[in-house]
Amino acid sequence: MVPVFTLTLAPSLDSATVTPQIYPEGKLRCTAPVFEPGGGGINVARAISHLGGNATALFPAGGATGEHLIALLKEENVSVDTISSHDWTRQNLHVHVEASGEQYRFVMPGAHLSQDEFRQLEEKVLAIGSGSLLVVSGSLPPGVDLADFTQLIARAQQNGLRCIIDSSGEALAAALDIGGIELVKPNQKELAALVGRDLTQPDDVRQAAQELVRSGKAKRVVVSLGPQGALGVDESDCVQVVPPPVKSQSTVGAGDSMVGAMTLKLARQAPLLEMVRYGVAAGSAATLNQGTRLCSHENTEKIYQYLQS
Repeated sequence: MVPVFTLTLAPSLDSATVTPQIYPEGKLRCTAPVFEPGGGGINVARAISHLGGNATALFPAGGATGEHLIALLKEENVSVDTISSHDWTRQNLHVHVEASGEQYRFVMPGAHLSQDEFRQLEEKVLAIGSGSLLVVSGSLPPGVDLADFTQLIARAQQNGLRCIIDSSGEALAAALDIGGIELVKPNQKELAALVGRDLTQPDDVRQAAQELVRSGKAKRVVVSLGPQGALGVDESDCVQVVPPPVKSQSTVGAGDSMVGAMTLKLARQAPLLEMVRYGVAAGSAATLNQGTRLCSHENTEKIYQYLQS
């Protein structure tokens, strides 16, 4: 298996709780919080670990929240490689309301990263062996601008790393402008923004995804289509995988689970169809859980077997 590393510039310590109902001003009695690691790349590494693979999570960690985050990842047997940040790692809050079934996600700004802290992370990335997969996932924290982000990806590619980008907006567009990205997973709205036009006709999504591949921006594009699953494109193939109907409890973690599963298959040199099927299976498996939990190996395999039948 090809070695896999993930980079999370804005990690978080996520807490999830349940309250009977939500209303202004009064005291909302909650259950004891459940703490879990958070942040795009960290969750991708966790998903890979849940599915029987191995990935090393690179990220900055600061303060007591950063120490708690590292401890939680070690409990899950996820390999970590960190630098110490001056600012404490952020803590997010997810609240499930029993009466309505609604979820509220309170997401704090990422901890500020100084230029020196960013350079320390960059040095760790550039020390990774050539040919490895590097998943860069999540938002950019205060202190890191787009030029820093794109320079990091360009230098990683120059060192022979195969980069997978799971971001959005300007960060995703800037990464694709570098070219040669191993895999991206935009949704339909993000894909429309990348190609600069509305995707309203039945075949528009396929054509737009193929446009990114043919232009050399990405080697593989997998478009997340929500309940319709995903459409995957590479230089020679185009596949669509529709998930089975499941009772969704929460969509939190579905995207990271999907990227983790696809990265695992890519590391094992699987073909496009197998990669997309496994990604859709893991994404669907994550929705079976409440709160911030990711896919389980058992549920992912069950859905994957269904998709193969």
